[in-house]
Parts: sequence; structure tokens; C-alpha cells
Amino acid sequence: MTTDPSTAAAEGSEGDRVIIFDTTLRDGEQCPGATMTFEEKLEVADCLDEMGVDIIEAGFPIASEGDFEAVTAIAKRVQNATIAGLARAINADIDRAGEAVKHARRGRIHTFVSTSPIHLAHQMRKTEAEVLEIITATVARARNLVEDVEWSAMDATRTGIDYLCQCVDAAIKAGATTINLPDTVGYATPDEYAEMFRQVRERVPGSDKAVFSTHCHNDLGLAVANSLAALGAGARQIECTINGIGERAGNAALEEIVMAIRTRRDKLRYDTGIESTMLARASKLVSAVTNFPVQYNKAIVGRNAFAHESGIHQDGILKHQQTYEIMTPESVGVGKTSLVMGKHSGRNAFRSKLKELGYDLGENAFEDAFVRFKSLADRKKHVYDEDIEALVDQGIAHMHDRMKVVSLTVIAGNMGPQTATLTLDIDGAQHTVQATGNGPVDATFNAIKMLVPHEVKLDLYQVHAVTEGTDAQAEVSVRLEEGERMVTGRGADTDTMVASARAYLAALNKLMVKRQKMAHVQQI
Repeated sequence: MTTDPSTAAAEGSEGDRVIIFDTTLRDGEQCPGATMTFEEKLEVADCLDEMGVDIIEAGFPIASEGDFEAVTAIAKRVQNATIAGLARAINADIDRAGEAVKHARRGRIHTFVSTSPIHLAHQMRKTEAEVLEIITATVARARNLVEDVEWSAMDATRTGIDYLCQCVDAAIKAGATTINLPDTVGYATPDEYAEMFRQVRERVPGSDKAVFSTHCHNDLGLAVANSLAALGAGARQIECTINGIGERAGNAALEEIVMAIRTRRDKLRYDTGIESTMLARASKLVSAVTNFPVQYNKAIVGRNAFAHESGIHQDGILKHQQTYEIMTPESVGVGKTSLVMGKHSGRNAFRSKLKELGYDLGENAFEDAFVRFKSLADRKKHVYDEDIEALVDQGIAHMHDRMKVVSLTVIAGNMGPQTATLTLDIDGAQHTVQATGNGPVDATFNAIKMLVPHEVKLDLYQVHAVTEGTDAQAEVSVRLEEGERMVTGRGADTDTMVASARAYLAALNKLMVKRQKMAHVQQI
């Protein structure tokens, strides 16, 4: 029988066990432009479960019918992790979350309410006494639906300690099994955050009956530091996301939390159940499905995390790896380059390279990637690891897109006007149009607008080379804005115009998904 890690931690049988609560599918998706499709959410959930995440917050069931269906499907599908659904302190939210997670082997309702003076005055428009009554009623309602209830004090770090203790006391008495004290706006410093946990746990009767949790945002770059500091004050659950994605500056990054605990066992004497060799794979998957690139110097999973250019560093690494690396690339799933890939490489070599790079593709996805690899190899003299990563990530990201580029011909030069002839596959049917513009990119985007009429603001257009050389693949990032909706798309190809068209369409596909979700919310 599998032991529920939250129960074990509460009972003290694994005092050094830290529960990893991943909210990539909920808080991560709230990152502007990071909308995931239903199929992508299932794929990410499978990866998190395989990696050993204890609790997967699968979504916000009341937000839309799509969110409800995704949480329900993940609850039915996942074999090991507890599945949580988020709910405001509103009866309809709680009932909807309970309906979604009831299919899980272990389901959790995660309900929250604001507690800080600024939130109560300007957002809640409630008195402290009224909020205490809401906590008692809604936590009790959730506990009647599931045994595992998490309660969060939104903006806990800007809440007076006396009132915060009253709120926590009310939640525990009403049946909350996990108490989350989030740094919602990324305001706290590590010593302040730890002291808050210490005081609440000491002052609230029955605090030993609940697991205390962190949820830190990265507005000041302190999310990971604050999360780790809270462990020393008795917290035993950390809420985090892959690549640290999330609202504003993001959340505490799961990969950084896990590797900090693993690497500094001399100071952080805790354990997680995470299979660290899957971190790179999870990072690439989330980056691909959200169209959010991982910064090159990102800790643990960034492209440069295990790269050394300085001659002194290279000399040290060659003599002894630990001179400049405190962890091995293999420990996070980053393999060493061993195969030179080109147009003569076969399926077995390509499959081996994908495995080395952290990809595990199904047969159809593999065949699609192999065909695109061979096409790329015919156009490029050297195919680097970064080329293959860009190629596979684009395939994953656009697998379920309604609109895809079939062909593009652009006539450019200083004699103008520039012309683009574009063929798109839209819902299985091909459509062709010719458009002009003030430059080849403008002509290409005008062609897309003729085939898919829309009015949006192009907020960002950015190009960079994936690798070196004049035949390098161009990776283009596009950000579109429509009212309060913002989406980002990426595209890669040796032809910059083709990459641009793919990036624009990727963003447009995301925008359509977001429109559908907002339509469902307005109907609620």
C-alpha cells in the first residue's frame, strides 16, 4: 500500500521528508501567454507523476469547462500523485473542485481566501470577523467532500501575525489538513518568512495536526530562498513550478528546490521523492507546450548551466569535474554529447540522441520528428544538439494546432513592395493567398491575416540563431495582445520567414484556445 506523503509528514514518521506540490498546470498556466491545450496538460501531468511529484495541482475547475475537464481527466489518469483542484472560498468553487477531484486515487481541495489588510479593504471588502466566518464555513464544506483539504491565506506575508494565527486556527479546527502561508506578492525576505512560520506553528493550538506549506513568488528573486528558509521553521510542503513559470516574475522553481536539497544535504537535511534525472526532460516539455523559452543561464536546466567557455574553467573541469561543477549534468538528465548527427544518421542513432537529450517520444511523434530531422540535415552541414531540441520542441508545441504552415514563398529586396505567398492548413483544409507588406515579415504576417482575419497587437517580434553559422536555424518569438489576453508563440526553421510564420501561428493558436476559455468563464 502506498503511503500518502502528506499523512506521513503530519504524523512525523518522515520528519525530513519534503512534499513537492507542483502547480505548473494551475499557477504556471496563469503566466501571460502560457495557455496549454487539454492534450498538453495531460502530457505534463504524466511527466510530473512519473518524476515523483507528490501533489499535482491540476487546475482551477470553476474557471472554465475546459479546466474542469482537464482536472477530471488528470484525476482519472494519474496513478501515484494526489490531484488538487483550486477553489476560492465560495461554495460553488468548492463543489466544482470536489466534483473534479473525486475520481482521483487521492483528491485534494485547495481553497484560499485573502487575509491581509490591503486585500480585505480593496479586494474582499470584508471585515476580519467576516473572513474568519468564511474560513470556517468553506473549509468545513470542503472537508465534507474530501478528506484532504488545503487552506491558503492569500497574501499571508503582509498579514498581521495575530490575525494570521486566528485564521490558521479557524482553518485547522474546520478540518484543514494542510496550511499554506504564501508570499503571494514576493515581498518577504528569508528570515521574515521563516519567522512567520515559526510564530504561527508555536502560537496556534493544534498546529501539529497539519502540514505547513510554502508558496513563494519571485518578484524580488527570493522565491527559492524563502521556500528553503521555511523548511527550517517547520514547513514540510513546498509549492513550486517547472522552470519557475507563473504569475508576474513566476514561482519557486521545482528543479532548483530539488537540487538545492540534494546538493546541500550538509545544510538541508531533507529528502524529496523526485527523480532528479527527469528534471531536464520536464523543463523541455513545459517550455515546449507553453512556448516559453528557458533562459540560457537558468539554474539547473538552462543551456549554459553545465557549459564552460573560460579557459581556466575548461582546464579545471578537464582535470577534475568538481572544480567548477557542484552537481553532474547526468544528475538532472543532461547527457553528454556523444553522437555527431547528420543526413546519414539513421533512426537508431536519432532515437539514442533523443534519449540522451531527455526526450521520450511515442512512435508517431518520433516518426514526425525523424522526418523533420532528415529534412533539416539536408539543409544544414552540422546538426547540433540545440537544433534537435528546437526541432522536437516545435513538434511537441504545435502537434495539436488548428493552423499550420504548408508552404511559404517570399520575394524581398530593396525594389519593393515585398510579397509573400502562403499556404496554410486550417482544420485539415489547405488555403493559399498572396500579400504584400513593408518588408518580408510584414508581408508574411499580412498573408496570415488574410487567411485568418483578426485584430491583435503585435507586442513582440524577436529572432535569434539557435546555433552558430550562416545555415543556423532561426528561432523566432512572437507575442500577441488582444485586450487583456496575451499569448506567446515560437517557431524555428533555417528560413527566418518560415520560422516567423510558425511563431505567429503558434501564438494565434494559443489565442484561440484562450478565447474559448474566457468564453466559458463568462458563461459561469
